[in-house]
Amino acid sequence: MGPGDDLSTRAEAEERPPGGKKFTFPSALTILAIVTLAVWALAFLVPPGAYDRDKGGAPVQGTYHRVDSDQSFVDRLNDLFLSPVNGLYGVQDAETGEVGTDLAGELYGSAGVFLFVLAIGAFITVVFATGALDRGIGRLAHRLRDRGALLIAGVMLVFALLGTVEGFAEETLGFYGLIIPLMLALGYDRMVATGTIILGAGIGVLCSTVNPFATGVASSAADISLGDGIVLRAIMWVVLTAVTITYVIRYANRVRANPGRSLSGFLPGDRDHNAAEAAEPPQLTRLHQTVLILVTLVFAFMIFSVVPWSSALTGDADATPYGFELGWSFPQLAALFLVAAVLVGIVARFGEQRLSATIIQGAADFISPALVIVLARGVTVIMNNSQITDTVLHSIEGVVSGTSSALFAVIVFLVNLPLAFLIPSTSGHATLAMPILAPLADFAGVSRAVVVTSWQAASGWMNLWVPTTAVTIGGVALAKVGYDRYLRFVWPLLAILAVLICGFVALGAVWT
Repeated sequence: MGPGDDLSTRAEAEERPPGGKKFTFPSALTILAIVTLAVWALAFLVPPGAYDRDKGGAPVQGTYHRVDSDQSFVDRLNDLFLSPVNGLYGVQDAETGEVGTDLAGELYGSAGVFLFVLAIGAFITVVFATGALDRGIGRLAHRLRDRGALLIAGVMLVFALLGTVEGFAEETLGFYGLIIPLMLALGYDRMVATGTIILGAGIGVLCSTVNPFATGVASSAADISLGDGIVLRAIMWVVLTAVTITYVIRYANRVRANPGRSLSGFLPGDRDHNAAEAAEPPQLTRLHQTVLILVTLVFAFMIFSVVPWSSALTGDADATPYGFELGWSFPQLAALFLVAAVLVGIVARFGEQRLSATIIQGAADFISPALVIVLARGVTVIMNNSQITDTVLHSIEGVVSGTSSALFAVIVFLVNLPLAFLIPSTSGHATLAMPILAPLADFAGVSRAVVVTSWQAASGWMNLWVPTTAVTIGGVALAKVGYDRYLRFVWPLLAILAVLICGFVALGAVWT
């Protein structure tokens, strides 16, 4: 989500033949609405069942048994009708396990994550409204304009860092107008610019450490801390980012040495650019510098607040927390980003009316992923109330039982690839899949954090190339690069990344 959405829409419109009809893949909201109806209908056919639960509420392996459901057809219709509402603030009865809006028990809905997404949307929008982030990246690109490899590495590293901490993806669509002329002026082609932008941010999202839209939502659905597994994800980020940057630079050097080896070719005028004549972005003002420092401090504090430091430093999942650990979760983080949004607006001298309007606009821009989370949670409510969740879990248990922990982690990665294609929204995919995948980890003796890492790697890997994402299809359109040519460029890297991911999650499963 972000300022690139309009550019993506515009790019797709430019590709559409005049007067012609073009198939548009349904939005995540539409897909989840269809999934809701399908799951509701299947609940009439799937037999209800249940596992015995331990003190922590986790299912006990080998205790699955069939149960009788007392739900009438009217009850099931009511669950379907109220599924989005229950997905937001449904409460689960401690004795019966039923979820409803008028019951007493623990919150089952995703109200905390919903508000968190709106809060971080408000914060990101306020930051972009200051112009500090755009100008900072522009200054970096211009400063490195005479050093091609360093320019590629610098831009990709910044995008990857933003991707891993806040899901920076659609926002990159606004940088094609800056990056393409610079790359052409340095003797590269449009594919280099495309790879720098798409793969730079994409590899960061793939290796999300605390990205709220991937790691955050998945961790919440898996009932673990946002900081669980951060060490493995950080190591993955370092290695996979280095591999991706090296891949793009290697292609760039090959094209500059022999333009005939370009996969994208050159358009008229592409070879006429001059790096020395590239327009220099305005200097960073003291205000921009202050905003960038504030943004860095906010995300650094977020990481500090969610990491279970005692477990991360000792390797013992049950280690006693240190006194300085905050153990924050989504309620505190939502408050943090709301306060940070206000603070940035005050520092930028927005004034009360502009700041209020920008915060409201930011929350409005992020209402789509927030609603996706709610709809996906509503699907799990239907499964829960019809008592088929454990039946589905039991059927998958039979497939993975007896596999090693390393193989189980790889299977989680592979199983989520087709799901990521059907549901390109990371938030919706996580909310839908984790209630099934997380208990499976308990059966396999694998940390739930490893399952989160395998899941988000699958989602991130698919989003590097599938045409159902605005980042990819909008990016190649803006760069005027054929999608088929982009696939030829990226497929060797995808193969390398898939092997590395499987290796990392397998090691992570054994290690933890």
